[in-house]
Amino acid sequence: MMTSDAASAFLAAYGLGLSLIVAIGAQNAFVLRQGLRREHVLPVVLTCAISDAVLIAAGVAGFAGISSGVPWLVPAMRYGGALFLFVYGGLALRNAWRGGQALTRAEGPTPGLGRTITICLLLTWGNPHVYLDTVGLMGAISSGYHSKLAFALGGALASASFFTALGFGARFLAPVFARPTAWRWLDAVIGVVMWSIALSLL
Repeated sequence: MMTSDAASAFLAAYGLGLSLIVAIGAQNAFVLRQGLRREHVLPVVLTCAISDAVLIAAGVAGFAGISSGVPWLVPAMRYGGALFLFVYGGLALRNAWRGGQALTRAEGPTPGLGRTITICLLLTWGNPHVYLDTVGLMGAISSGYHSKLAFALGGALASASFFTALGFGARFLAPVFARPTAWRWLDAVIGVVMWSIALSLL
């Protein structure tokens, strides 16, 4: 049974985790797209949830201090992440311009699991905002609680529950995305979001 401090830490981390992750970003847009197409949804959800759990645990354990000791780390992450987001955003905007997609598997071959997970990992670990939120902010806030384990578990559970709801709940939007026009709008939004994040990093 949780102590009052552990329960307080758990609930605080859960609420903070949801508030940080709900905002639309490159990672969320990718999970949404996979959920709509019902392609490798479980591996993608697990990849995102496990990655966030590792980052949150690192932040709670005090990993945030490493960035101050390695001055080139933050700029390298920032520019590398911006480059990747520009490229991936450009591909999404190209798809929006060309159109022709619909929520059917007949449109083309399903990307392999390895390629899908690689993109998911790049969107997760290549985005400096993820480190600022999970490692930096959550790590700093966790210092105010005695029960670090409960705080880390609360943050990890928030991430896992959100990605599960996003990935598997997206299928309810399937009738909307059976129309090619809806996919063009989604690709356009994804492209703009990724380019906006990339510009903010620069």
